[in-house]
Amino acid sequence: MMPAMSAPTATSSTHAHAYSPAAYIREHIRTVPDWPEPGVTFRDITPLLSSPRVFRVLIDQFVHRYFSPRPDAVAGLDARGFIIGSVLAYELGVGFVPIRKKGKLPFTTAAETYELEYGSATVEIHTDAVAPGERVVLIDDLIATGGTMMAGRRLLERLGATVVEGAAIVDLPELGGSARLRASGLEVFTLVDFPGH
Repeated sequence: MMPAMSAPTATSSTHAHAYSPAAYIREHIRTVPDWPEPGVTFRDITPLLSSPRVFRVLIDQFVHRYFSPRPDAVAGLDARGFIIGSVLAYELGVGFVPIRKKGKLPFTTAAETYELEYGSATVEIHTDAVAPGERVVLIDDLIATGGTMMAGRRLLERLGATVVEGAAIVDLPELGGSARLRASGLEVFTLVDFPGH
């Protein structure tokens, strides 16, 4: 594991958030109005990834949370969950499990379909991706309605794994996803939340 980043100095532009990683991370999430369609406010995490310092602060929040006790694996939801999840798995020294959109995995898969606002979607996992009894953290970039994370959880549990927590960078609580996930019995951890959708 890489050494922890040293605290910003008094002359650093990040000094105001030296003791507030969540505020520092929030500052680097770009808000894009009316995308992908009018009326939707998109929370873009790509600025978090393009800055080495911010990316380190972001990943460290998850590493510190899951360092002890460590999960047996980290599962990431297609596609931005792959970015955070694979780096987190590497830092923790555990395996990474991709949960992909339908038709992207080459081996034998299990599938789970979930409802969207207009229609449905399906995610898949390789049937040998986790072993019964393994403890898994499930991660994505954002929780909105919670449908994708719930589907990923069901897949992991069908293979016999225990999902110890669902994690994301951003929560959009007004869309109700995190509340639904918690009501289903899943522990949820997010770094920042934004009003609206």
